[in-house]
Amino acid sequence: MKKLIVYLKEYKLESILGPLFKLLEASFDLIVPLVMAAIIDKGIAAGDKSMIFKMGGVLVALALVGMLCAFTAQYFSAKAAVGFSSKVRHALFAHIQELSYADQDHTGTATFITRLTSDINQIQNGLNLALRLLLRSPFIVFGAMVMAFTVNARAALIFVVTIPLLSVVVFGVMLVSIPLFRKVQSALDDVLGITRENLTGSRVIRAFNKEAAEAEDFDTKNETLWNLQLYVGRISAIMSPVTYVIINAATLVLLWSGAIKVDRGILTQGQVIALVNYMSQILIELVKLANLIIQINKALACANRVQAVLDIEPSQTFGTLGENTTVLPAGAFSLTPDTVVAFQHACLTYPGAGAEALTDINLRVMKGQTIGIIGGTGSGKTSVINMIPRFYDATDGEVRVEEQPVQYYSKEALRAKIGLVPQKAQLFQGTIRENLLWGNPDASEEALQKALEISQAKEFVDQKEGGLDAVVEQNGRNLSGGQRQRLTIARALVRQPEILILDDSASALDFATDAKLRQALEHLDPKPTTFIVSQRTSSIMHADQILVLDDGAQVGLGTHEELLEKCEVYKEIYYSQFPKREEVSA
Repeated sequence: MKKLIVYLKEYKLESILGPLFKLLEASFDLIVPLVMAAIIDKGIAAGDKSMIFKMGGVLVALALVGMLCAFTAQYFSAKAAVGFSSKVRHALFAHIQELSYADQDHTGTATFITRLTSDINQIQNGLNLALRLLLRSPFIVFGAMVMAFTVNARAALIFVVTIPLLSVVVFGVMLVSIPLFRKVQSALDDVLGITRENLTGSRVIRAFNKEAAEAEDFDTKNETLWNLQLYVGRISAIMSPVTYVIINAATLVLLWSGAIKVDRGILTQGQVIALVNYMSQILIELVKLANLIIQINKALACANRVQAVLDIEPSQTFGTLGENTTVLPAGAFSLTPDTVVAFQHACLTYPGAGAEALTDINLRVMKGQTIGIIGGTGSGKTSVINMIPRFYDATDGEVRVEEQPVQYYSKEALRAKIGLVPQKAQLFQGTIRENLLWGNPDASEEALQKALEISQAKEFVDQKEGGLDAVVEQNGRNLSGGQRQRLTIARALVRQPEILILDDSASALDFATDAKLRQALEHLDPKPTTFIVSQRTSSIMHADQILVLDDGAQVGLGTHEELLEKCEVYKEIYYSQFPKREEVSA
């Protein structure tokens, strides 16, 4: 929490004025019992109506001024709390964007969502309450005791006994419940995590008829959370009856002793009423303080969880080399000037994995070439192309772009060269135009239309009402799988990249559309260096080079004809898709 306080610096004034106005309100509250005592002793007892109206006016004035102070305190406290949480949320989101894929995989998406939403909301509520009540409640408790002694020192001795007893009960319950509230928050994380998994994976769950199993798993975690909350609630519920028993017992003693003192002329009736009012104020504020401290501890626990994410150091560091830098570092292996991408004994092991996902990948790609990457499911095809834009770093060996190790580039310079179409077509809520402009915010209308034409998306876009301004729902729910894929390809083409990566991005396209797309890419000017990851041999058989992977290992590299002669894995994939050609060749 200490590290997060830096985000409160801009709200120093509000953080001071909020508690200050709350203390002013508390001061007026402490005066009210004295005014009531004056009304009873000097107004009602003496039959002085003018005194009653005069003191009644004072009560109204105190109420109005107190209300004004309360509103002002609430305004400043809320402004500071909301501003602080907004800045923390922005800083946390920006930090998550700086983390590598490996860092994000290790922490988990559900954790990030919980930290950005529930945890920061808890921090905001805790800070708001702290600014308003953290000083007010102790001030009222001790102020009421001091004011009671000004009324009558001997009668006020009951406060000296009551306050410690109340404190033991209130803070005892609080100390027991705080650790349990932390367990509740962890159990809530589990429920949120499984809820998110079920919502995002609902189609898979239904496809495998796992609704009952997932519902049972959710019920188990939900019941754990329910039991924890019920247990904490029972402990917290002890506080109210016990404190009210103590306070009512103290009030009875106060009234009994007060009546005797009134009868003897030591106290007035108004003074007894004032003492009872002070006793009630102490009870209310101690209960408030206990609840406040529980809320603050919740906020602190959440703040530590947010801070834990902010403390994650990005595992990747980027250099400062820009596009025009051509100086080779010491010890560089020689590359021809036309080499655009090179893998030199590149290996990749994912964090926490027991074995390498990729082993000893060697590949040199010349400018303008088309490279096909093929292999069985889980063979590491996506892992290869993920190392080019540095989504993941090679754990051994080296990956280079235009003679430079990818680690030497700045993030902006490296990724400005690359247009990537991921396996899962991802579109954002908005319009088709807005989605395409993600590739290049300054793209002209002509560039957008050209990208649509090359990606074979122009036909269906022109048929939509509004054309480029047609609405796209979140994740492109109102589009088919093929339409989504073609729009993501168009978005990458709008960027006019030097390196174009198509990661199984035509899987939802029919063979005719796929062929038209590949033909259009071949006639691009200037022609980018293209990587095509595919399960279809028809999509990559015309590539300049084809990289064949099997269980993370490179088992073949060459043209379609060369691989049919020398690579058993490629032959098996090819003839599984074109059995008739196998018969002809036989």
